[in-house]
Amino acid sequence: MKNYRIAFLFTAVLALAGCGGARIDGTLADAPSSQVVVRLLDGNRYKTLDTLKTNAAGHWTCRVDVRAGQPEFIYVFYKDTRIASLLLQKGERAKVVSDTLGNYSVTGSPETLKLMEVERDEARFASEFSATSARLDDLDPASAEAQGVSRELAKQYVAYYRSRVKYLMDNPYSLTVVPVLFQQVGVNLPVFSQATDAIHFRNAADSLKTVYPESRYVKALDEEARRRFNMMELGTLVQNAEQAGFPDLELPDQNGRKVKLSQVSGKVVMLYFWEAAQAEQKMFNLDKIIPLYERYHPKGLEIYAISLDADKSEWAAAVRNQQLPWVNVHDGSGISLRLYNVSSIPASYLIQDGNLVADATITDEASLKRYLDTVL
Repeated sequence: MKNYRIAFLFTAVLALAGCGGARIDGTLADAPSSQVVVRLLDGNRYKTLDTLKTNAAGHWTCRVDVRAGQPEFIYVFYKDTRIASLLLQKGERAKVVSDTLGNYSVTGSPETLKLMEVERDEARFASEFSATSARLDDLDPASAEAQGVSRELAKQYVAYYRSRVKYLMDNPYSLTVVPVLFQQVGVNLPVFSQATDAIHFRNAADSLKTVYPESRYVKALDEEARRRFNMMELGTLVQNAEQAGFPDLELPDQNGRKVKLSQVSGKVVMLYFWEAAQAEQKMFNLDKIIPLYERYHPKGLEIYAISLDADKSEWAAAVRNQQLPWVNVHDGSGISLRLYNVSSIPASYLIQDGNLVADATITDEASLKRYLDTVL
């Protein structure tokens, strides 16, 4: 019986040690028998993991489920005050000494020390920026003094922005770059608010994916990088549209060569949206689009066909097997749909003399042929 108990206890210890977690041993000064709440950062909100009670000496202990290659951002609260921020790896044993005002120190977690540095820099900048903003609020906006304070604010922001870019470059494989990228000045102004900051998001996501491919935070960062890149491309296309008379596109063909819509030659260019994954659309190519192209291409018609397929190889195979003779490109992001306000496919637009054709009479195959017979 004694041996059985020993075996049972040994098994229990192994189970705790092998659960893949991290442990936090905390001391909260001047708060015996008080509640602390341990929360996990989950997306843009906190998820409560545990509510604990300190002992008579203010000590508390918590185990957190942390898996290999998936560090977690953990935050500890006393009432409404955050008394610790941690970035924990599997197997770490962090020790936290804090007070009820939010001052704390941590040992046993190197990434947490970096996170603390990030938060200290952010708090210092926020305090300076807020103080300068308060000075500006008390001045006449038209005064020379107000203009000087405004320039001071701009210098403070630029200096901090540059310091954050340097931090990203110096720490490409640290998850602490994630909160850096999402920092805000005040309530409504992100530190990384420029369209070209999409490049910083992309670089950070690509670097972190090599180390933490399964991390929820890296996956969210990757999605945000993709969204920002789409918006940056969309802004560029809109600017080009003002010059070209239509939203320009530059998408890769089946050989990976990028082709600009504005550089496609033809008296009339048909912009055609489709999906090779849809059998009926492949039949539509054979029954309608190819005969139309063979009839009007010699007269000056060109087609810029945009595939919206998720599977690029399936689209390339369809282009090859159907021997589609026009310009075939692929849009993996779907940005062309938003730019041309396409709600369903197949869909098409006509471009003539550098402008979109706005002719309400072109509603079907017959009216399209009448139009092409007229202009070609």
